[in-house]
Amino acid sequence: MLPCIWFDTWWLGHRVLKTPFDLWIYQEMLHELMPDLIIETGTAEGGSALYLASICDLIGSGRIVTIDIEEDAGRPVHDRIRYVLGSSTDPEIVKFIADETSGASSVLVILDSDHSARHVSAELAAYAPFVTPGSYLIVEDTNINGHPVDKSFGPGPMEAVKAFLERSDDFSIDRSRQKFGLTFNPNGYLKRTTGSATARVP
Repeated sequence: MLPCIWFDTWWLGHRVLKTPFDLWIYQEMLHELMPDLIIETGTAEGGSALYLASICDLIGSGRIVTIDIEEDAGRPVHDRIRYVLGSSTDPEIVKFIADETSGASSVLVILDSDHSARHVSAELAAYAPFVTPGSYLIVEDTNINGHPVDKSFGPGPMEAVKAFLERSDDFSIDRSRQKFGLTFNPNGYLKRTTGSATARVP
């Protein structure tokens, strides 16, 4: 049986639970967008937050607010990273994030916490309005539930994205971000193209 290589991927000594192809796309996006703020749900061990902070160091712009329901004393410390403890869909957490976005001219959002369709849908409703026009709402791990992996997972991020796009005109899938052919986020790179980013209620 082949090992889970994605679980053995490291950035400066910290595990990053992503494919290097997506990490490369992330650095291209950060250089293009020069975001003031990156919001990440699902911190895990903090490796992806450190990766993002490192790219922000290189481009001289940006900070990361990352949210998780669990604490981890081993997470990396970096001036650009702020860890927030709690559920990403807790109204108090969402209000805190709204305050953090105040004055930010470019905001990028990455959703990578609970992958159930119900939770991802709640995150999409809560965090889509924070994404600035021209920036992105990235939904991680849309490849699960048979798209093409982990067929037994049940409705997950891909299903949540499909439902979200059916009721929102403000985002569109940017398939150019899948140019390497292998991504954990098929149809998950959502570019905000217009307006208020408020989804239409079915």
